[in-house]
Amino acid sequence: MDSWNYFNYFTEIEEYFWKKRGAHLLVSPLDWAIMETWQKAGIPLDAALKGIDRAFESYQRSRRGGLGKPLKSLAYCTDAVLEAAEEQQEAAAGSGPNAARAMRTAPKEIFSREEIKAYFARNADRVRASAEKLAVSQAGSEFSSRLQEIAISLESSMVLLDAPGSLDLEDLERRLTILDDKQQALMASHVSEERMLQLRREMDRQLAAYRKKMKAEQLALVEKQYIQKRLLEEFGLPRLSLFYLG
Repeated sequence: MDSWNYFNYFTEIEEYFWKKRGAHLLVSPLDWAIMETWQKAGIPLDAALKGIDRAFESYQRSRRGGLGKPLKSLAYCTDAVLEAAEEQQEAAAGSGPNAARAMRTAPKEIFSREEIKAYFARNADRVRASAEKLAVSQAGSEFSSRLQEIAISLESSMVLLDAPGSLDLEDLERRLTILDDKQQALMASHVSEERMLQLRREMDRQLAAYRKKMKAEQLALVEKQYIQKRLLEEFGLPRLSLFYLG
C-alpha cells in the first residue's frame, strides 16, 4: 500500500484476519481494542498485515497450530506486529526524511462531503435514540440531556461540510475526538459499579492468556479500549470518529 489510509485501517485488518483465520466470524471486543492500540501507536497498516502474516506462520509451527486449532485472537499477533512496525520505521529512517514522512501522511479527502454528512446524521440519530431511552429513567435524565447536547453538536458540525475550499479532515477529526471523549466520560460516570465489575472480570478472562505477551503500556491501552467498546455496546452508542466511517 502506498500510504496509510487510516480511515480504512480497522476494516482492512479485520478482513485480513478473517481470511488468514479461514472463518468470517465477528471480531471480538478484545480484537477491536487491540486494533485501536495499534492505530493509536501509529503502526502503519502494511506493517500490521505483515505482522499478522508472521504470527500465523509462527502459530502453524506451534503445537496448537499443528493440532488444527484455530488462532482465535489478534492478541497472539501483537509481538509480530510491533516487530514489523519497528523494522519498517528503521528502514524508513535509513531511507531519509521523505520516506518517513510518506509513512505518516494520510489522504486528505477520501470521502465525499455527502458521505460524511450521512455519517454524522446517522450517529446523531443513534445518540438521540439512546438519549430518549434514558430520558424515561429519573437516574438517566442528566445523562440523556448531555447526550442530546452531543447530538446537537454533531449536527452543528455538518455546517463545516458546506464551507468552500478543501475539507480539513484532521480538524474535523479533532472535533469528533472531543465529542467522543465527552461521550466516554458520560458512560463511565453513569454505569453502575456492579456492571463495571462484571465488564472488568469479562475483560480479565479474555486477556488472561495474552498478558505475558504484551508490554505494560500496551496492556493498559488495550484494557481501556476494551472497556470503552463494551460501554458503547451497553448504551447503544456509536463511535463518532471518522475512523469508523467506512
